[in-house]
Amino acid sequence: MSIFEKLESEVRSYSRGWPVVFDKAQGSWLYTEDGKPYLDFFAGAGALNYGHNNPALKQALIDYISRDGVTHSLDMYTVAKRDFLQSLDDVILQPRNMEYKVIFPGPGGANAVEAALKLARKVTGRESVINFTNAFHGMTLGALSVTGNSMKRGAAGIPLVHATPMPFDKYFDGEFPDFFYFERLLEDSGSGLNEPAAVIVESVQGEGGINAARLDWLKGLSDLCKKHGILLILDDVQMGCGRTGPFFSFEEAGIEPDMICMSKSIGGYGLPMAITLVRPDLDVWSPGEHNGTFRGISPAFVTAAAALRNYWNDDTLEKSTKAKGEKIAAEFGKLVDAYPDAELIAKGRGLARGLEFGNAEAAGKVAAAAFDRGLLLETSGPSDEVVKLLPPLTLTDDELTKGLEIISESVESVLSR
Repeated sequence: MSIFEKLESEVRSYSRGWPVVFDKAQGSWLYTEDGKPYLDFFAGAGALNYGHNNPALKQALIDYISRDGVTHSLDMYTVAKRDFLQSLDDVILQPRNMEYKVIFPGPGGANAVEAALKLARKVTGRESVINFTNAFHGMTLGALSVTGNSMKRGAAGIPLVHATPMPFDKYFDGEFPDFFYFERLLEDSGSGLNEPAAVIVESVQGEGGINAARLDWLKGLSDLCKKHGILLILDDVQMGCGRTGPFFSFEEAGIEPDMICMSKSIGGYGLPMAITLVRPDLDVWSPGEHNGTFRGISPAFVTAAAALRNYWNDDTLEKSTKAKGEKIAAEFGKLVDAYPDAELIAKGRGLARGLEFGNAEAAGKVAAAAFDRGLLLETSGPSDEVVKLLPPLTLTDDELTKGLEIISESVESVLSR
């Protein structure tokens, strides 16, 4: 591994917790170059909802490449883009009575967020954006300005302006009514709050610690935005594509965001791809006003379309995700009961799950113990106090059981010392 330490930047992170060299991957498993298997409950930070090298998606990709299909096309019309857009419309948008235009902003989630923020300001003529405590929206300057983590914000090196944080759901543990502070500032002409162009929110905060907003809270936020003429941007980069059960993480709240940011698993196969969905009346761009070199990567369109048609023509995957999520919740509940002094809190929705530790250091030790036992887990939260689970949605029941057994053993090994 010396070449990595010699040449790769000190900014590398995941490799520090998993100091092995991976070579192959299939389904829910990663294999090192010497063949050691690791059960993957990280799944590319949510970019691999359908697992590694999913056979149906891989074959579509191989067929496309083999026939010399266009790889790079900027925003030109291609067969691959048409097939993706048609699949998105047929399988996702029309069945949900959703009407959106699709922006291809570039390859990553931050690109999708930047496009939404930029368009919201263009549409409204306002500068200010409301974000939430413990939010994470990306590492470029605009996305970072609406991110809560102080370490990530500090790396910007310049003031991050035109964004105002508000308390996320349960931030005050129910001591105040929902949006008490936000609404008071909006309605008080002496508050000093600039009239917002938009509110940006995650329905489940992934990097912030698997903080799942109540559905009523999301509905209340949507109503508040409509009441005050504020655009609602829903960041579904990590929690979309079925991570919480439904294709969109906000569906069960019955809301219709003005803009939706998606990336990670929208490409299906782990290939770089992002889209920003916007209400048609908000699509006021001039040609070329927002662009990017890698916004037309056809291999990602191919695997994205294959994923939609293979997994979202019915509710089989949604039901499976919810059932597996409930199994994790039950096992985490047992751990909470078994170690009352550890101040454990089980969190999450669907297959986005977290186990919060009163002692943040313990969470990192549990993740390390799980790695030693052949399971990949990450931590999240302001102090990395949450053991975070994002397994592939396609994992088997046996794989889920094995992973939970390793987690239980790892928690016991740390908390019983």
